[in-house]
Amino acid sequence: MVRPIVAELHRRFGVSVAETGDQDLYRRAEIGIAVVSGELGHIKDVLDRCERWMAARPEVDLLSARQRIHGDDD
Repeated sequence: MVRPIVAELHRRFGVSVAETGDQDLYRRAEIGIAVVSGELGHIKDVLDRCERWMAARPEVDLLSARQRIHGDDD
């Protein structure tokens, strides 16, 4: 179930995406998404759209979402 979601996120939004955790837990997955852009607004827009798309999928229960922005000083 995770692979089609990862593939669709990559295809639809042009992001880097992978299953990043909880592989050993039954019916649970952690998916990480990465976006690189020169504009902070664009990054937030893409991540928000990805989150809304995931939340709208009927077969998925989105338990939590977190966004972190890394800049030049990180």
